[in-house]
Amino acid sequence: MRITVVHPKELGEAEVTRWRELQKASPSLDNAFLSVEFTLTMGRLRDYVRVAVIEDDDTVVGFFPYERHGFGVGKPLGGFLTTCHGLISVPELKIDARELLRACKLNVIDFDHLVAGQPTFAPYESDVRPAPIMDLSSGFDAYIEQVRANSPKNFKTVRYKERKLGREQGAVRFEWNSLDPATMRTLLAWKSDQYRRTGRVDRFAQPWIVELVEQCHAMQTDDFAGVLTMLYAGDVPVAGHFGLRTATSLVGWFPAYDPEYARYSPGIMHHLHMAEHAAKAGLRTVDMGKGGKEYKDWLKSGVLLVAEGRIARPSAAAAVHWMGRVPVNKARTIVTDRPALYRMADRVLKSFGRVRTSVQPAARRTGSSREPSGVR
Repeated sequence: MRITVVHPKELGEAEVTRWRELQKASPSLDNAFLSVEFTLTMGRLRDYVRVAVIEDDDTVVGFFPYERHGFGVGKPLGGFLTTCHGLISVPELKIDARELLRACKLNVIDFDHLVAGQPTFAPYESDVRPAPIMDLSSGFDAYIEQVRANSPKNFKTVRYKERKLGREQGAVRFEWNSLDPATMRTLLAWKSDQYRRTGRVDRFAQPWIVELVEQCHAMQTDDFAGVLTMLYAGDVPVAGHFGLRTATSLVGWFPAYDPEYARYSPGIMHHLHMAEHAAKAGLRTVDMGKGGKEYKDWLKSGVLLVAEGRIARPSAAAAVHWMGRVPVNKARTIVTDRPALYRMADRVLKSFGRVRTSVQPAARRTGSSREPSGVR
């Protein structure tokens, strides 16, 4: 067994083709974040992206994309941006995980959205959790009947609100796979506003993340594409989503809506339309990602399993990393596992967001920005 580490741009055409073959051969790898196209795009934008190419008797049997940061600290590709990571390999590939880290020049790596049960990483899984999906393999009609059965009251309420939105704001229509950059800008503006209002870090304040989304949006192939969807009332956009698809699955990434229309629950309305159009496009699943959103419980019709864990080689850097990460991760798990604590934490973050959004406009009016001179 031989492991060679390269930058994504160093992958040859034969290796790119082999990556696609391995991914298509295993249903557990049917996620766009595991696609070679996503790795190549990340590699164009971030210098710290690497790929471990694993060979056995001169045959490539696996790829491990990752990020290599200072002091030998590794992160899954895309870090906090992505909701699936792991080995893209032949089925049941098992190698020594610590030897893999050594070859990758890593002291430690932790993960929280690993494809569960991969033999190489399974001994290091500390927790395995379900991630809700919309299972469209039997068609949209079968899916929507499951949603109705999950919560008849919620389903009836959403349909009522959709009719109400149409009467009061204009006919409801849905656009699948919009290629319009202006539509994308609208969605990202909503998402940035949501991050600020809810006390989260605005990911789109980082230009490279905006560029990542734009490059994925521009990519339209049979095996990988960015899918931008938008729900309209008349000619006014009210809710949208940008995700990534393979030939058979769509992974959720950035959903958002205009808060002016919050009373109509446009986000949930949008998801139902998205499921219908995904089924028409031949997709079998929509991965909504694990998380504490109650709406996912009744929109789901199946689950995928994702794992959390940590792999480390004995080193000072790994010890420091443990002190900085593991207690925080455990505290986060405790909060997300307890609905009352989750709601309390959410309220605190939203209160912080309200304070932040009220202070920032005042700072701009008085010219008291904290940005260094010359920053735009």
